[in-house]
Amino acid sequence: MNAQEIRKSYLEFFEKRGHKVIPRAPLVPDNDPTTLFTGSGMQPLIPYLLGESHPLGNRLTDSQTCLRAQDIEEVGDNRHTTFFEMLGNWSLGDYFKQDQLPWFFEFLTDVVGVDPSKLYVTCFIGDSKNDIPKDTESAKIWAELFKKAGVEAKEAEIGSEVDGSKRGTKPGERIFFYDASKNWWCRSGKIDDMPAGEPGGPDSEVFYEFDFVEHNPVHGEFCHPNCDCGRFVEIGNSVFMEYVKTAEGFKKLPKANVDFGGGLERIAMAAIDNPDAFKVSVIWPIIAELEKISGKPYESHTNSMRVIADHLRAATFLAVDGVKPSNKEQGYVMRRLLRRAIRFAFELGIEQNFLQDLVPVIAELYHNDFPEVAKQKDLIVEVLVREEKAFRQTLRKGLKEFEKGTRPFTIGVSTIGGPDTIGGSVPETLTGERVFTLYDTYGFPVELSTEEAFKRGIPLSDNWRAEFDAKMEEQRKRSQTAAKGTFKGGLGGHTLQHKKYHTATHLMYQALRDVLGDHVVQRGSNITEERLRFDFSHPEKVTPEQIKAVEDIVNEQIAKDLQVSWAEYPTEEATGKLGALGQFGDRYGEMVKVYSMKDPNADPNERPFSFEICGGPHVDHTMQLFEDGKRFKILKEEASSSGVRRIKAVLQ
Repeated sequence: MNAQEIRKSYLEFFEKRGHKVIPRAPLVPDNDPTTLFTGSGMQPLIPYLLGESHPLGNRLTDSQTCLRAQDIEEVGDNRHTTFFEMLGNWSLGDYFKQDQLPWFFEFLTDVVGVDPSKLYVTCFIGDSKNDIPKDTESAKIWAELFKKAGVEAKEAEIGSEVDGSKRGTKPGERIFFYDASKNWWCRSGKIDDMPAGEPGGPDSEVFYEFDFVEHNPVHGEFCHPNCDCGRFVEIGNSVFMEYVKTAEGFKKLPKANVDFGGGLERIAMAAIDNPDAFKVSVIWPIIAELEKISGKPYESHTNSMRVIADHLRAATFLAVDGVKPSNKEQGYVMRRLLRRAIRFAFELGIEQNFLQDLVPVIAELYHNDFPEVAKQKDLIVEVLVREEKAFRQTLRKGLKEFEKGTRPFTIGVSTIGGPDTIGGSVPETLTGERVFTLYDTYGFPVELSTEEAFKRGIPLSDNWRAEFDAKMEEQRKRSQTAAKGTFKGGLGGHTLQHKKYHTATHLMYQALRDVLGDHVVQRGSNITEERLRFDFSHPEKVTPEQIKAVEDIVNEQIAKDLQVSWAEYPTEEATGKLGALGQFGDRYGEMVKVYSMKDPNADPNERPFSFEICGGPHVDHTMQLFEDGKRFKILKEEASSSGVRRIKAVLQ
């Protein structure tokens, strides 16, 4: 099976087992300041894993596009990508281990055709300090599954008391136990850091062994499933969310959930028994086109082609989801991805514009399974090609700036003791800080800076790399952090303060439409505990008088103590006859949750002031926003992009 066939078969497999196929969420999360991007398949499902009911029921499945900006510098080896797809299935208080593990094993071995003798699994070894037992149940299920497949499956233990890097797989060992650092899931990352009220649970991972890959001892003397050498690659993880942390310790949740995520590209690697993720069918055609454009083979230019293929896939889907290159947040990361791709294209000798030939190839790989790609193909090409042309001009400017900062200077004869210094022209040293400025401000690639320095006989300072890396680390943090006031974990967006600002956002959205007109459509939002930020379509600056009118309407509605409630509707009915507002570009399933905010003293037949598609969370009644004598206040109104305005507001 190729990757496209695996994706289709996976969704059909779980649909036959009572799961509803839900659409992918955008790469840019809405109302979630935890991260710049959707970085995992479960991220959009967090509210439902924590107890909210999903409009489509308690069995769900999807293929979620993901982007992890922190992996940008990792791209170039055989398995790291910034952009990837996660196949997911969820049980919201329905089935558990006894169904989940056999289903995934069946899908891998019977549907995809993966050799079961190449599979290894891991389970939670337990945590005596927190009185959480070893997950023998999962191990027993795995042992039975391997036995039926004719594969010997002994248990091996690698936990906190045994250094995994000093343990290799022994004949017959197939079920490995690890401690909470490897086989426990919680949003805080560590079991000991979990606050009271936080859910979590053990997980069970499946690894595929590329037995012809030699172990690299830099990752430890011996190899085992969780080794990072590349011989073993994780292809799926079933999280069993069955515990909640309390003041007295861990207790079982009333209803346990299953959260499964499997990397599409990695399962496709296993299907073709090839440890190179870039050989799978959703990436290799990009490489093939690069070979054609550059006239160079992948085998001798592997790193450059991997970076270009990965970064352009990511940039393409960012464009699909409405992101445009800029110097802020998601746009900043998008611009960096594109510039790195173009910089590596220089290494291939591609000095002319090439995205107009490459981006359509990427769109072609996805347009059958993601209709939004086909629908926006021309716009995607336009956005990316425009950035490429601008960056090539930037490169020329960067060369001029390089010359300014590295121009030779003349020194005379020394007269302060010691031997005389011969006068002449001595080139200025190129520092790491200067290299970074050229890279970050002018987009001038590091490799070009060092190459130009070599050509001109300009020495690099002894510690230039350390200086540059320090500046890059600051930049990396900027890429990964949305804004001041961000927090870890999805539940951070569910505090009372977040609920207040989320509710205020709904009220302001309707007030903007009342004041400015029905052309106002939400284009994005970001909510922290300190403020709300809201992007909306509008062709011109909002006047002070209009801002005052919006503030007055919002405060007036809050003072009415509107009751906040929600109900589920068929999507067509909600967006059609009922006229529920939504966010531009959002894709919905068959059913949607609609929140209404209505005056309890109004006529029952009167339309609510706010009626909007949303997953939550909100306060129960609007007077909660006025606690401590606070009022709604717009602090700033500015342009966000062409035809889009941005408002920042607070309760103060």
